[in-house]
Amino acid sequence: MSAIARRTAFAARSRAAFRPTSFATRRTFADKAEDSDFAGDSKTEKKVNLKEGAQRDPELYILLAIMTGAFTLAGWHFSRNPTSSSSENRVAQAPDSEPWKTGSDAKYQYHPHGDANRGRKDAPSALNEVIIPNVNLPKSLHEKYNKWGKEGY
Repeated sequence: MSAIARRTAFAARSRAAFRPTSFATRRTFADKAEDSDFAGDSKTEKKVNLKEGAQRDPELYILLAIMTGAFTLAGWHFSRNPTSSSSENRVAQAPDSEPWKTGSDAKYQYHPHGDANRGRKDAPSALNEVIIPNVNLPKSLHEKYNKWGKEGY
């Protein structure tokens, strides 16, 4: 019990040592404003402080140059290549080339490089096709599904 009493007394004494004696000794915000902000030569003092800081830390100039370059490159990149929800390029589809209009086997057609003067070309399949060699299939199925060496594959 005596240990608790000693700790309490010590805590009270240490708090009293750091407590200001009266409110008159504290500086107010108005006193600080009069001393620094509204003084006649505060601008020259600020310039001197800025100059001294730059002389003390010259690596800040290098950091400023690097950051300026990085933001310049990022701005240039995003101005030329804006981000979008899809990175796919649009392909000019040939008019009236839908499979239900042509009666073909479900192949869309397009003009290579979007040039309508060039002939139509069948679009590649939307499904991934994998060629597996050395598969024994009946000849009719092999001719139907084997795309190896055929036009467009």
